[in-house]
Amino acid sequence: MGQEKIGDIKSKLASINSMKIMEYKEKLEALGGFLAEYSSDERTGVQNLIKQADKTKASLEKELQRVEEMMYFEKKYEDDYSYICGVDEVGRGPLAGPIVTAAVILPKGLVIPYLNDSKQVPEKRREELYDIIISNAVAYAIGMRTAEYIDDKGISDADMSSMRDSVMGLSPAPDLILVDAFKIPGIDIKQVGIVKGDAKSVSIAAASIVAKVTRDRMMDEYDAKYPEYGFKSNKGYGSAKHLEAIQTVGPCEIHRRSFITKYI
Repeated sequence: MGQEKIGDIKSKLASINSMKIMEYKEKLEALGGFLAEYSSDERTGVQNLIKQADKTKASLEKELQRVEEMMYFEKKYEDDYSYICGVDEVGRGPLAGPIVTAAVILPKGLVIPYLNDSKQVPEKRREELYDIIISNAVAYAIGMRTAEYIDDKGISDADMSSMRDSVMGLSPAPDLILVDAFKIPGIDIKQVGIVKGDAKSVSIAAASIVAKVTRDRMMDEYDAKYPEYGFKSNKGYGSAKHLEAIQTVGPCEIHRRSFITKYI
C-alpha cells in the first residue's frame, strides 16, 4: 500500500464522491472501506484524503438522519393508510406564469437523501431529485392554473382548485393527504395539515420538488418566447429587469394583471 501513488488514492476517493444520490448505501460502504484501507498510511497527502473521506461520511450520515426525521408523519400513519400522499404548490407570488401544484405518493420506507423544501435545494440537485421521485413514486400528478384564471378567480381559489386536481389525478387514489399548513376544501379524504410541511414531510417535499421543476421548465420555455422579461432567471418574480420590461414593453399573455397594476 505504501507504494501506491497519492494521485491514485485521490482518484479512488473522487470516484466514491461522484456516486449518485440513490447510491448512498454503496457510498457509505465504499467510504468505510476507504477509511479502513488507508487510515494507517502516514503520508500527509493520504491523511488529508482520510480527513476528507471521514468528513464526507459523517455529512452523509447526518443527512440520512435528517431525512429519517422528515419521515415522521409517513411512519406515524403507514400502518393505518395504504397510500399516503403529499401535496404542495409553487408560484403563488410571481407576477407572471401559472401556479403549479403536485401530489406525490412515495413508496413506504423509501429514503431519498437531500430531499427537502424545493426552495432549499439547488437547481441541479432539484433536477436529479425530480427524476428520482417520478421514477420511484407509486403515483404523481400535476395541477395548474393560468394567469388568466388567477386574475378571474383569485390566487387562493387557483391554489386550492389546482391542488384538488393534483390529488384527484392520482392513481391509485390516496387514503391520506399530508398538506402544507392548510387543508384542501372539497376533498372527502382525511387530511393532515403540517405547518412548514415541505421541510417536515418527505411526501410534501417530493411534491414541492416536482411542482418547482415543472414550473421552472415552463418559465424557461416562456423565456424563449418573451426574452425581454428575463423569465429564465426570475421565473416570473419581480426582478429589476422584469419590472423595467413591464413598464417599457408592457405585459405579455402570461402576466397576472391583478398582480401588476402598480407597475403599469
